[in-house]
Amino acid sequence: MRIVKWDNLPENMKNDDVRDYYNFISKKHISLVLKRCFDVLMAAFMIILLSPLLFIISILIKIDSPGPILYRQERVTQYGKVFRVCKFRTMVNNADKIGAHVTSDGDSRITKIGRKIRNSRIDELPQLFNIMAGTMSFVGTRPEAIRYVECYSPDMYATLLLPAGVTSEASIKFKDEAKLLTNSENIDGDYIEKVLPKKMEYNLSYLKEFSLIRDLKLMLETVLIVFR
Repeated sequence: MRIVKWDNLPENMKNDDVRDYYNFISKKHISLVLKRCFDVLMAAFMIILLSPLLFIISILIKIDSPGPILYRQERVTQYGKVFRVCKFRTMVNNADKIGAHVTSDGDSRITKIGRKIRNSRIDELPQLFNIMAGTMSFVGTRPEAIRYVECYSPDMYATLLLPAGVTSEASIKFKDEAKLLTNSENIDGDYIEKVLPKKMEYNLSYLKEFSLIRDLKLMLETVLIVFR
């Protein structure tokens, strides 16, 4: 993992608000290399270890409702690159075409199996393959849909200096995010105006304090929450 030269950043990232974060992250070369090595080794180990579970979940999803096993959606990662994030499908087929890109508690689009695996974060396991491909990391800002990134304030673009992550402090703090939008009449609008800015405060704080040790702590905290 490397930080590109400032002049090679996308134009929407080259602003004064991002500069301070860039200067800090660009000095973390060794930590970034170690982060990538850890991601690859741990992801490979988990894919092998969890392969029986991945197989069983795939069968249950196929039995539960018509549609593909995996849900792929375009999201944004490091330097504004668009990629297709992988998750186990937890909603009816083509759910993103009949509603918002974020879900609220009690969303009717969620399938029976989907509700169970979402609660335990099992639906995120296919992102291990995203990590192997380098489009994601274990820890980092959760990848947002393109429509939400287009609403970023100048400082929020700093979160694109590193790859998107499976978990983060914001993910932990907002683990019940769906409940915040339960009674919303405009889910997309409320997410952009009320939820996203608060999540970004944590994401930007993570950048200021980035270290491999902090990543490991956030991963451990995530595991404890999942099995609590």
